[in-house]
Amino acid sequence: MASSEITRVGVVAHPRKPVRESVDVLVSFAQRRGVELVVRETDAPQVGPGAAVVSDAEFAAGVDAVVSLGGDGTMLGAMRLAVERPVPVLGVNYGNVGFLVEIAPPELAAALERVHAGDFEVEPHSCIALEVGDAAAVAFNDVVVGGAEPGATVEVDLLVDGAQFGYYRCDALILSTPTGSTAYNYAAGGPVISPAAEVLAVTPVASMSGVSRSIVLPARDVVTLRGAARSAPPVLRVDGNAWRPLDPATPLTATLRPDAAQVVRLDPGRHARRSRVKLSLLDLPLRPEQMAELLPTDMREDLARLRERRQLPEH
Repeated sequence: MASSEITRVGVVAHPRKPVRESVDVLVSFAQRRGVELVVRETDAPQVGPGAAVVSDAEFAAGVDAVVSLGGDGTMLGAMRLAVERPVPVLGVNYGNVGFLVEIAPPELAAALERVHAGDFEVEPHSCIALEVGDAAAVAFNDVVVGGAEPGATVEVDLLVDGAQFGYYRCDALILSTPTGSTAYNYAAGGPVISPAAEVLAVTPVASMSGVSRSIVLPARDVVTLRGAARSAPPVLRVDGNAWRPLDPATPLTATLRPDAAQVVRLDPGRHARRSRVKLSLLDLPLRPEQMAELLPTDMREDLARLRERRQLPEH
């Protein structure tokens, strides 16, 4: 992307994290480069007076890039805002593990200059496009069909391209994108899927009868879920947010929409390595040098200098 194309940058912020350090960097960058910062009303208290407040619709239609200040949840929200007109989204990590976000707050100033100069790559991400009656939504991680009450099970029929595929009776049913495959899907025993794959995973949680294993379907397939009439309507959760019940009379239709978001990657190789290490936190012991990959850049540099001075072994 050429620098002349970035004239308006949208800011999305975690509602509680102390992001003022990054906001100050953004304001300074905008003043220096003649870029307008905009923010939605919901994020305005976190961002402050350095950005113009616009409506959600104006935000989605008018920004040339988005900066997300938070963790993966904030990043997912930023991606949903730009889904109808995908623009580059840069994630600044104020969370914990963070699979989507790439840079730490001290790296933001240099990252903004690179994005403004067009010196970055775009990592495309798929989303699940949902329709239930006249309601629609998108999910970049997952859609979960779960019981309305604690301990309740769900019973759901699965149709693929209109043909009956099977049924599930389980604690919950997960529809997952490749991005979301390392979240609830992974915890439930589902497959880890490359972000480059244009597929959708269907994974049951604690299956009692019916289909008991994950199913991976190509983007071209239309997935329909229909709740059983004899059970209480389960609740749909989109990227972790409660959306609506799944009424047996109104089935859910889901399709995978490739290239629905553009995530900024400044060092794709480094991000891939760190993501693999982060994923191993869930399963495998780590060697010391792998643990170092999880540290912020300044801490890794301090550790390297300390090793050099003291001639500490790598292992």
